[in-house]
Amino acid sequence: MNEAVRMRMRMRMRMRMRGAAVVAGGGLLVGALAACGGGAGKKAHDPAAAVKASYLKTVAAKSATAEMATTGSDGRTVHETGTKAWYPSAQDVVLKDRGEGKPDTRSIMMGDTVYSRLDKPLKGKTWMQMNLSKDGKPGVRLNQDPAEFLAMLLGQEKLTYVGAEKTDGVDAQRYRAGLTGADLLRADESTKVMEEKDRQYLREAVKHITALELDLWIGADGYPVRVDSSSTDDKGTTKTTGKFSGFGKLAPVQPPPADQVVAFDDVMKGVDADLEQVDKDLDQADKDLEEADRKLREAGFPGLRS
Repeated sequence: MNEAVRMRMRMRMRMRMRGAAVVAGGGLLVGALAACGGGAGKKAHDPAAAVKASYLKTVAAKSATAEMATTGSDGRTVHETGTKAWYPSAQDVVLKDRGEGKPDTRSIMMGDTVYSRLDKPLKGKTWMQMNLSKDGKPGVRLNQDPAEFLAMLLGQEKLTYVGAEKTDGVDAQRYRAGLTGADLLRADESTKVMEEKDRQYLREAVKHITALELDLWIGADGYPVRVDSSSTDDKGTTKTTGKFSGFGKLAPVQPPPADQVVAFDDVMKGVDADLEQVDKDLDQADKDLEEADRKLREAGFPGLRS
């Protein structure tokens, strides 16, 4: 083999090696672009996982500051601002704009016990206490706290991811669900995230709801920052907007000083006693009138009664 032939063979070998390198490099480049998302869609957002993670984090926080606006089926809107707590449920809020021309009222609720600040002292007390339990059984109601709204969405197949957006200047991810009463009764059944007693309580609390539309925003820190809900039952539709902040940074809700509290039942007992005395006084006045009428007639004068 002469030198010219050897040179042509070496040139062919080099060209093949360069071609292989180009092909390999192109493959690596395509792989890198795919890994970086070049030309491919973003990774699918899992709304169920996001809500579950937010629920667990919110439960651990135990409380938050809430600004709520609720419009009932009668068209009246109640605004409340203050502390909402959950598991166990509690709140310390100021109620405003009740549509009745009444001043703002502070209300503290701990479980089934409600303390209402009185506009004027009653029997020297500034708070009235009322128990919402019935026949010794605990009452069941919605607390409208962020953990509760998240719980309604646990395990819901109809939950969808709307997208990233700002709400009140806060970066958040928005989720939406339109649920039937049957859907609500199945909340969390597939995830089993809630404690059993809390799951059963929620089932009882939502039994009256026939339809619920709910939009929920979760912030970058994993906590819910806003909720818009519209719930319907046999009394009509109630719409609520809630904004939440300060998770886990608030002191526990406390009842008012015991020496400043008068029980609603005691007040009603006093009212009943007063009414009973009024009845007695009226009976006595009627008897006195009859006696006066009799004496006048006996004396020859016209009676007091026709």
